[in-house]
Amino acid sequence: MRTTAVLSRDPAAGFTVEPVEIDDPRAGEILVRVVAAGICHTDLVSRRAGAADRPILLGHEGAGVVEAVGPDVRSVRPGDHVVLTFRHCGTCANCAAGRPAYCVRATALNQFGRRAHDGPRVHLDGVPVLDGFFGQSSFAGYALTTEDNTVVVDPAIDLALAAPFGCGFQTGAGAVLNVLRPGAGDRLVVYGAGAVGMAALLAARTVDGVRVVVVETSAERRTLAQELGAEAAIDPAGDSTVERVRAATDGGATHALDTTGRADVLGDAVAALTIGGAAVAVGLGRGTPPIDLGDLVLHGKTVRGCLEGDSVPATFLPYLLDLLASGRFPAERLVARYPHTDIDTALADQRAGRVVKPVLTW
Repeated sequence: MRTTAVLSRDPAAGFTVEPVEIDDPRAGEILVRVVAAGICHTDLVSRRAGAADRPILLGHEGAGVVEAVGPDVRSVRPGDHVVLTFRHCGTCANCAAGRPAYCVRATALNQFGRRAHDGPRVHLDGVPVLDGFFGQSSFAGYALTTEDNTVVVDPAIDLALAAPFGCGFQTGAGAVLNVLRPGAGDRLVVYGAGAVGMAALLAARTVDGVRVVVVETSAERRTLAQELGAEAAIDPAGDSTVERVRAATDGGATHALDTTGRADVLGDAVAALTIGGAAVAVGLGRGTPPIDLGDLVLHGKTVRGCLEGDSVPATFLPYLLDLLASGRFPAERLVARYPHTDIDTALADQRAGRVVKPVLTW
């Protein structure tokens, strides 16, 4: 199948839009006509993989329509509308326990894994393209996927809005609904109001009685967060946020979510918790958070990490998309659409804070 793809030839250079050939689906594979694909920070970080002279095909928030299926595919049929997400083996102890994000084969399955069959999935003028990112590499007009990362959705759903639920929105919403699980009267503080943080805010607003405070550097995003239901939006510039968060949450937050990946921010999040409070980190970063051991123990606080919202995508994504369809998760306030040929504009707008979640369309 000939189509156009957004490729990375050199991590230090811009993306290029080039014609590629996508192979037909083989046993266990699904060919999806990509309608939209969200741009995630993980795509940009992962450009460092591969040599500068080897094209890399990224994209892991794809959504589209199934074009064809290979032998042995049972749960997906041509014509199905689908959202693409992360891969998991389905058989290891973690998958069996309902924690597929922690699949023991996650790295092998999601980081440019080779197909089980001979021959490349994608090539450019006869040269293999490094693909298989999150089992989809959906920055192209077509993507080859598998049943474990392909979720059938209601055909009435706008696929450009649905695409980011495959990773970013799933991560933020799941961290709140699956891990923190705040209830009426609880006080949640979200550090970072990018796509993941905003999804966390929207998810929290679906739970009656949860008050949300956002900590964010961008004035535009602080304003948007308050329009979307945040009780307060704090600028972290200047004095420490700890006392300001405590003041905004009646003495301390019951729950905190760090999306920034910064060790110092996670340290502040834990310090601003009330007795028995819980903090979850979803941002991949470096460093050791400055957490006071006495504060942690004496006040019974909890700190843990979270991947992909601790979700089971086959059930959680349809649940979130039902919230979207009912108007309770207004993702349209976060998403900006760009033709895939305008990826440079999309990235520039994202860096400048003009958009929260850029989505490429084909």
